Amino acid sequence: MEFLYPSFLWAMLLLAIPIIVHLFYFRRFKKVAFTNVRLLEEIKEETSSRNKLRDLLILLSRLLALGLLIAAFAQPYLPKGNEVKAGNNAVSIFIDNSFSMRAESSQTPLIDIAKEKARQILAAYSESDVFQIITHDLEGRHQRMVPKEDAINLIDEIELSPAVEPLSIIMNRQKQAMDAEGENKIAYLLSDFQSSIVDELDTDTLIEHNFIPVRSVQENNIVIDTAFLEAGLAFLGQDNILKVKLRNYGTEEADNVRLSILKDGQERPEGQYTIPADGSIEVEIVVSILQPGWHRAVVKISDYPVQFDDSYYISFYVDESLEVLVLSDAGENRYLRALFGGLSTFDVSYATSTRLDYSKLNDYRLIILHDINGFTSGLSTSLKQYVAQGGKLLLFPSKNENIQSINNFLNSVGGNNLVEKVSGSKIVGTINTDEFIFKEVFQQNSRNITLPESKENYKLTRYQSRPEETLMTYRDGSPYLVKYDYDGGIVYLCAAPIDRELNTLVLNAEIFVPMIYKMSIASAYPQPLSYVIGSNTPIEVNRSNSSGDITYNITGAVEFIPAQINADSKVLLSDNDQISEAGWYDLRLKEKQEKLLSYNYDRQESDMRLAPVQSLSESGNLLPENLDADFTTIINEKDKGITLWRWCLILALAFLILETLLLRFWKK
Repeated sequence: MEFLYPSFLWAMLLLAIPIIVHLFYFRRFKKVAFTNVRLLEEIKEETSSRNKLRDLLILLSRLLALGLLIAAFAQPYLPKGNEVKAGNNAVSIFIDNSFSMRAESSQTPLIDIAKEKARQILAAYSESDVFQIITHDLEGRHQRMVPKEDAINLIDEIELSPAVEPLSIIMNRQKQAMDAEGENKIAYLLSDFQSSIVDELDTDTLIEHNFIPVRSVQENNIVIDTAFLEAGLAFLGQDNILKVKLRNYGTEEADNVRLSILKDGQERPEGQYTIPADGSIEVEIVVSILQPGWHRAVVKISDYPVQFDDSYYISFYVDESLEVLVLSDAGENRYLRALFGGLSTFDVSYATSTRLDYSKLNDYRLIILHDINGFTSGLSTSLKQYVAQGGKLLLFPSKNENIQSINNFLNSVGGNNLVEKVSGSKIVGTINTDEFIFKEVFQQNSRNITLPESKENYKLTRYQSRPEETLMTYRDGSPYLVKYDYDGGIVYLCAAPIDRELNTLVLNAEIFVPMIYKMSIASAYPQPLSYVIGSNTPIEVNRSNSSGDITYNITGAVEFIPAQINADSKVLLSDNDQISEAGWYDLRLKEKQEKLLSYNYDRQESDMRLAPVQSLSESGNLLPENLDADFTTIINEKDKGITLWRWCLILALAFLILETLLLRFWKK
């Protein structure tokens, strides 16, 4: 047995007081009058023995009562192997408030159990200690030390949240809050400790970390992992393919999973599916678009009890037509006219380099250049700005091209240069079917397709520093069609002119038609169909006011003004964690809808698999997983051993009562 405050034991010297009182008080003689002295000696001996025993018992009771009272102030304890903590404490308590804590144990949500355990932890410490209450939200009010009463209020206010942070981030925030506080730094983490949040933990040796598992039986969970349009965009008057990925995080096969889609207010069932254990499937949904503009849709399944990931919201914009500009100084190319004439999706304009309205370039989804007499500085600058704002440019060199002027433009957008003209027949040998332009275009092997042949082409420099992607190559390995991403836009360059006599590309409809079509809808950075809550992914919009004095606002379940950064021709917006509920939100500028945004909960919490508790013991103390345990007692024993001061008070009171009884009922 040891004492927390051994200096109080000096008060044991006070035990001399009842001894002195005993020696001087109980030796006083009392005169008794009596007439018969025949039995005097016998009575004297008997009375003296009984009084001596009584006096000793009273003295012993007083000594024990006083000694135990002094010992209680010294706070005796039985050590349990840990160093007993003395002095003020700085205590940080993390309460996992992610969606997985919605699971139940004995019909009580885990989040409520965790909050009750946190209150028990607070009860184990004194009013002079300071506390931090922290959750996945990492709110400012949760990242400072507060008194016990304020900490209790913070615990009461905690609610489930879509925010999810790895434990390493949580523990680092705990360390920052406790750095300058208290003699003892103690951290508690109450969580179900899903595998998805338990990362590599770097613990501080100056902080005592205590892990408290709050768990239920592991739930099987079916989730809509993601949804995306196969073509990247939706097209008016066509059947568009929406691909939906369903995932089963359970250990058993999931049967009869019902899937439905709600689009523009109309819900339609899509069927029932079987998903293998710990596996996934991809489902294709046909979406018909009959009206241009913004459209909203949500894909849904029904899976109890974990339901936050049973819906996936998307939104997309459908153009009434795809605007294309054909820019040429040699007149119209009849093959291009024939191509666009057969596709009602396109709205084509024709212009020459000398009759071009530069202010309208941003209206076009694709600009095709061929047989340009020369790139003037004005044309080069305007085309560069068009590409930088997300435009796409397809460039065919002229057989009489001034390559220096075109090379100046290619240099400005980070492309390789035309070197020299090469005469002689060359046949395209390979097509890059992994790139968006030709991906999923050919149902059969591309080797069975008639590939373009050119009788005249330009060699290109092959600088490694230029971000070039080859789409088609000649059999000798030299490039035929290449792609350059530049500042949000794309430049496509063909090594051969579009002239039919020199290049058979325009005759290969199975290549030329899908190539032009997909170039017009391609994007260097496709606009997402949805955003993840908490990811703070920038929302990109085109600048509509050169002065920069514009203010956007987002409306939906909440209404706020997003953070805004002007970046050249773009405006980058951030929700700054203002959105916490999945659904659709309007991005508005002066009451005009600029975009329809969709937000979904982070799927990180969908994986209900739990980390083994043994792994946590390597980074700190692993406290009992028993949800019924009293953590006030557990922590007191952990920090102070098995405390005995309460027993000292109880025994001191018992001996005082015994003394009173002896004095009252044992008469001399």
